[in-house]
Amino acid sequence: MASPLPPPLAEIFDEYDFLDKDDRYRLLIDLGRALEPMPDPLKTDATLVRGCSASVWVYPMRRDDGTLHFLADSNAAITKGIIALVLLTVQDSAPTDILASDIAAALAPFDLGNQLSSNRTQGIPNMIALIRETAARLASG
Repeated sequence: MASPLPPPLAEIFDEYDFLDKDDRYRLLIDLGRALEPMPDPLKTDATLVRGCSASVWVYPMRRDDGTLHFLADSNAAITKGIIALVLLTVQDSAPTDILASDIAAALAPFDLGNQLSSNRTQGIPNMIALIRETAARLASG
């Protein structure tokens, strides 16, 4: 059985579940706008997530307490909102906690694959893989 959604994600899902398709798009766009700004110099080939139809950049930072904090951005508004959902599952968590979490399962209630075009969701597994690879690298050393 999947664990319950983290509180911020659960609150967003409660609102999302209530909305029609157009309002769900608006909610995702608003979530994307609320992301912490990612400075342009960090948007490089090294931080670019492969396999996304839109440009998506993810920059991990290890905090002094050992947790991971991610800056992320996209040139597409709805994609940026999806990034915000992904980050809500892992932001400021310990690498071992990220590795133990099931990000895809946490996002499953949003049913993004049926709500959005495949172009908008095709990069989600690559973004999750990048986050997990970063966590694994930091957890092991």
